[in-house]
Amino acid sequence: MKFTVLGSGSTGNAVLIASERTRVLVDAGMSAREIVRRMGEMGVDAEDLDAVLVTHEHSDHVAGLRVLLRSIKCPVYISGETEESYYRTRAGRGNGESEGAKRSAALKGRSVAIDSNRSFRIGDIDFEPFSVPHDAADNFGFTAESEGVKVATLMDFGHINALIREKLRDCDAIVIESNHDRDMLRACHVYTWDLKQRIMSRTGHLSNDDLADWLNRDFDGRARHIVLAHLSQRANEPHLARLSAETALAMRAPLFRVETKITVSQPQTPTDWIAF
Repeated sequence: MKFTVLGSGSTGNAVLIASERTRVLVDAGMSAREIVRRMGEMGVDAEDLDAVLVTHEHSDHVAGLRVLLRSIKCPVYISGETEESYYRTRAGRGNGESEGAKRSAALKGRSVAIDSNRSFRIGDIDFEPFSVPHDAADNFGFTAESEGVKVATLMDFGHINALIREKLRDCDAIVIESNHDRDMLRACHVYTWDLKQRIMSRTGHLSNDDLADWLNRDFDGRARHIVLAHLSQRANEPHLARLSAETALAMRAPLFRVETKITVSQPQTPTDWIAF
């Protein structure tokens, strides 16, 4: 079992999870050409994908999906609520209906309906999705398990609730959002106040401080790798996000010290493979 974050941030998100026999692309938020290029950079041919898994319909997670489907033959695993919202999402000014029709045509006969609260299997990887608090139709995080290795992936959520705490236990690796620094967000002159409120809400995005609080108080310490994802390119800074996470781990009580490595994903380049 191994995974790489092909790219993560407000400009697009995609994660590649692989076992010896199965390759699953999680989300397709970058251009199809860029996704194919980055997969090739990591030694995987897009034609060898066994599935695409869509977590929710926001453009930074699905923008490249329609065009990507021309280059691949695998099915798309997507919940009914997300699929309906994917067709309704406008892409560009004034072309919402035509884009929706194109998306519907591209997915015709290719989608596999999943439930965001029911486990499913792709190849030899078992997926256990779970709902997360975000302003999307049916957004979910998930754990992926194969041959005793379990990896959790969750982005786009506003706070860590009891369900998320439970699902993040006993994982070998975790890809998790560390979206913004609260002070940088408040000071960002590009964002409107309404947008800032949305990001900071309990159905918005997770801050560095929120993640640090979980790492310090509730993280069970098992995961040897944690990848920080979906960093805001206007209201966060990679070194700041890493420092916040590493400081939280270092401040844990002596009996609960961990040897977890923190990796920060980038919007332009894939992370190295993290393998087990």
